Amino acid sequence: MIVGVPRESFPGERRVALVPAVIANLAKAGLEVVVEARAGAEAGYPDADYVSKGAKILGERAEVFRAADIVVQVLCHGSNDRTGDADLPLMRRQQVLIGFQRPLGELRTIQALAATGVSAFAVELMPRTTRAQSMDALSSMGTICGYKAVLIAANTLPRIFPMLTTAAGTITPGRVLIIGAGVAGLQAIATARRLGAVTSAYDMRPAAKEQVHSLGGRFVELAIEAKDAQDASGYARAQDDAFYTKQRELLGRVVADHDVVITAAVIPGKKSPVLVTREMVAGMAPGSVIVDLASERGGNCESTKTGETVVEHGVTIIGAINLASTVPYHASQMYARNVSAFLLHLVHEGKLNLDLSDEIIRSTLVTRGGEVVNARVREFFSLPALPNGPMEGKAK
Repeated sequence: MIVGVPRESFPGERRVALVPAVIANLAKAGLEVVVEARAGAEAGYPDADYVSKGAKILGERAEVFRAADIVVQVLCHGSNDRTGDADLPLMRRQQVLIGFQRPLGELRTIQALAATGVSAFAVELMPRTTRAQSMDALSSMGTICGYKAVLIAANTLPRIFPMLTTAAGTITPGRVLIIGAGVAGLQAIATARRLGAVTSAYDMRPAAKEQVHSLGGRFVELAIEAKDAQDASGYARAQDDAFYTKQRELLGRVVADHDVVITAAVIPGKKSPVLVTREMVAGMAPGSVIVDLASERGGNCESTKTGETVVEHGVTIIGAINLASTVPYHASQMYARNVSAFLLHLVHEGKLNLDLSDEIIRSTLVTRGGEVVNARVREFFSLPALPNGPMEGKAK
């Protein structure tokens, strides 16, 4: 079977879906790799490195899609809302597509992908289980985003993070608050701590307290309790308006005491909850910084503008998106390891074996045979159940 790696076409995207280091393992499983020319150049992986590992370089994007039985991308149609539509005519029935697809975004986008006949696997639907851990691309990219968010905040803040005792006197440490202690939030805690900041974190999931403490952070406890705070996969559940109103009221006092606030509270498939109001921003000291990692879905800060940096009341609010792409070398390396592990899970002795009784395959398969077949996606968009249960049994 042939795996194709097209160059990422989303504006400013510098990552690549596979790096040269994973090609040998794929070859052992009977997979050949073809790569669009310069697909890895901006991430630090020149064409010559791919060739030296046994991959073949193709000059045109259409050639890659034509040759490939399996196409792997970082941002596929769906997550690429700028140029993704251009790939649809290049896809063909029974071809496999793997990558970020934003399956809980817009129904028409997913239906357009289904209409091509491809079997599309969305990596963001990977179950967070021990068995699937090596394939969890969402966590990998979250790790990069949490790390980079702290560096951006440190670079923007007109203060330094660590406490210093100098001949000019003692400099007090910066105070950083992380709201949302998921993968990105936990990495932000670890990074801020390494830079010397006094770091606190809040999460409505009680289970996060131990994780925050393990990284040396202080856990902020509010006099409010969430109902069913997380789902079976460990993701936060959306709460009612009364909860968020009370949460904002209590968080306001905490936010005002910090120099940097990094928000990373995301509910899959939902608009990001507003946790930091304009009134709270006004209460922060001039020069303070907010980095909103939830900005792509509207933002946790009321003042956030997606993809922009704004200043209100002397506070800088950064709504950067696609932060993982700003660290393309290691982001690509991590993503490639996740995707190659998934490929090795799908392919046995050089043949595709889609065992739909397997939770990993069943959870990530979004489209097949012209239909949207993922149960979670169909339920999210209130689509009727499929009559013959196409998610059952095996397909080879």
